[in-house]
Amino acid sequence: WRHFRSILLLPVTVTLLIPGLILLPSHAIYIGRGLPSAWQIILLSGGLLCLAVGLWLVVQTIALFAAQGQGTLAPWDPPKRLVVRGIYRHVRNPMISGVILILVGESLLVGSGALAAWCALVTLMNMLYIPLLEEPGLEERFGTDYQAYKQHVPRWIPRRDAWDADRAI
Repeated sequence: WRHFRSILLLPVTVTLLIPGLILLPSHAIYIGRGLPSAWQIILLSGGLLCLAVGLWLVVQTIALFAAQGQGTLAPWDPPKRLVVRGIYRHVRNPMISGVILILVGESLLVGSGALAAWCALVTLMNMLYIPLLEEPGLEERFGTDYQAYKQHVPRWIPRRDAWDADRAI
């Protein structure tokens, strides 16, 4: 129940509930946007690809937090152990990257400027929140292990090769 509650309150709210509230009153859904067929295919394909990759990232991170970290994605019930497995060996914030990709995909699919603005706001909020609040808390909870992880794994742009924490720590 605790995982389900955190998923409903966080990624579902950000990627489904709020976008729905943005789109429904304005009826601002323009799939295809009157563009030539080739552009429609490119935008729709890009949107579907972003949605698929974003969803994959969110599912992977939730599973790793539950299995490896013994916690949830919610700030009120965070992982008890530092997760440095799977996608976390390439990038420090794959969950937020997944959420942002889902929002980009939705924006491309429905052609909504308002939804693109929501995506930009979510991105900006996380670009401020993570380094200013989340990372200092992680350093406090996990100490030198997190500092080594932070030194070797980038915040947003994934490393090509997976970082081997067992050899580095």
